[in-house]
Amino acid sequence: MADWEISGRGVRVRAYFGERDRHHGKPLWSALLQFLRSQHAAGATVERGIAGYGANSKIHAASIVDLSADLPLILEWIDAEEVVARLLPDLEAMLQGGLITTDPVTIIRYQPHPRGAAATS
Repeated sequence: MADWEISGRGVRVRAYFGERDRHHGKPLWSALLQFLRSQHAAGATVERGIAGYGANSKIHAASIVDLSADLPLILEWIDAEEVVARLLPDLEAMLQGGLITTDPVTIIRYQPHPRGAAATS
């Protein structure tokens, strides 16, 4: 894991895909996170939606009856422009379908917590 600070111009990448999507036999969300971490990306978060639909127009929704539904997932990753430019082609190749968007962002602060210090609220 990298120990650096980032501020200024950056790019937010959002990848939309399904919970059942896989990459080389492992859940796609996990493969994407592991890839980004191995490439020293600043950090990424995967969010699970309660409902959604994509290019096929089929609605995927959580219900008590079907707890293993193919719910929508969003991977959000914000990093320096040059890091996104370097890693985005590989991330795109890992997705079989879905949607990827990018937005310019202003990074106000990105820095790790001091070693050994607990986060406070």
